[in-house]
Amino acid sequence: MKEKSKSYQTSAKTMYAAMTILSKNGGSMPIRILMQEIEKAVELSDWEKEVLENTGNIRWQSNMHFTSVDYVRAGFLIKKKGTWTITPEGEENMKLGPERLRDLAWQRYHEWYRSKEPVKVVKPAEHQDEENDPAKENIIELETLEERAANGIREYLKSKSPYEFQDMVAALLRAMGYHTPFIAPKGKDGGVDIIAYVDPLGAQTPRIKVQVKHKPETAIGASDIRALLGVLRAGDIALFVTSGTFSADARSTSTSSREFIRLIDGDDFIDMWQEYYDKMSDEDKNMLPLKRISFLGNNE
Repeated sequence: MKEKSKSYQTSAKTMYAAMTILSKNGGSMPIRILMQEIEKAVELSDWEKEVLENTGNIRWQSNMHFTSVDYVRAGFLIKKKGTWTITPEGEENMKLGPERLRDLAWQRYHEWYRSKEPVKVVKPAEHQDEENDPAKENIIELETLEERAANGIREYLKSKSPYEFQDMVAALLRAMGYHTPFIAPKGKDGGVDIIAYVDPLGAQTPRIKVQVKHKPETAIGASDIRALLGVLRAGDIALFVTSGTFSADARSTSTSSREFIRLIDGDDFIDMWQEYYDKMSDEDKNMLPLKRISFLGNNE
């Protein structure tokens, strides 16, 4: 049997490590943090840690980015604006081990590739020239641009004070058509930062009680979710917005609650801000101004 190339071995072990780390940490993680965790978990050779002269990227990281396209096309991963998420199918197929999982991902990528580009020659089975695939290069380039844009927005959001972030949440609710007569002033808020209504007088239900936490580097725990649920009254629903993330226990608490509660993490907030941006007033837009740029893409 022909010995696997060094690139193949690197991609198999780093991608398997990535999926293992995701599986053990709630399923999702920003790629910048995932890379740090992989470096701790995997023994990397000097060759793998070498900086590539033509791009300035680290070899194993570049290799893993290219290989991840296979895992996405195989249905094992979802990548969205710099965050990687393992799918249930990815979890299930981890039992194959690093190399067999790598082979299955590669096979499924090329099945997709043949279906989209029937006139082009598919690479032979030994995985040669992994990083000279024009289709993958285009995908990675677009993902990189999206990741940089998302990271820029995240860093801008981090620079805001807790009360500025609270005002941004209220602005988003207004853009969605809600009325926000109560936004908590500085000081003790009684567990509710914003109260939003579906009508100007607040006579109709539901009333939305909103808790806002500006903790971009922190996962909100279940106790915070229970505290918000504890202030709900008849006709109320709850909304918890954080610039960070929610722990698995927090999400479990929300889904098992009898009362309706919606959790919005930092990435959700950014997505919703982008979605409703055009419906905001100029004053609200200035809290997090965006500039739209279009790139040639595809519908895949």
